[in-house]
Amino acid sequence: HCLVCQREIDCDRGNGYSWKITLLGNYWKSKVKQEWLSGKYSNVPSQFSLPEKSVYPMDVDTWGEILEAEPER
Repeated sequence: HCLVCQREIDCDRGNGYSWKITLLGNYWKSKVKQEWLSGKYSNVPSQFSLPEKSVYPMDVDTWGEILEAEPER
């Protein structure tokens, strides 16, 4: 089960991408989302201490979900 939102998968599939392209295209996005939601990047001392792949293009709803989870930490 992919951690990326179903609407993103549906959008990729609606654009004619195969399951393999959809999976590969969303792998890093799902990994970054899970790391943000787990709190891995909470309370970092500066932007320079974030790993290279800590930010990835995601839709507004996904970033909203991440930001809503942050105050609970």
